[in-house]
Amino acid sequence: MAMKVEHALHRRRLSRNVGLGLVLVLYVGLVYGLTIAKVGGPKPNTLPAAEARE
Repeated sequence: MAMKVEHALHRRRLSRNVGLGLVLVLYVGLVYGLTIAKVGGPKPNTLPAAEARE
């Protein structure tokens, strides 16, 4: 017979782990978003050489 008694310590630890997991997911999302914004931004000199001379 398995006992399914959950101690208060386990509930606190679970809520802490879930909170930390959410913080890590948000951090990774922020770094990913900033990377995409920096890499995908407008390029400074994208005009062909003929148009740039005008």
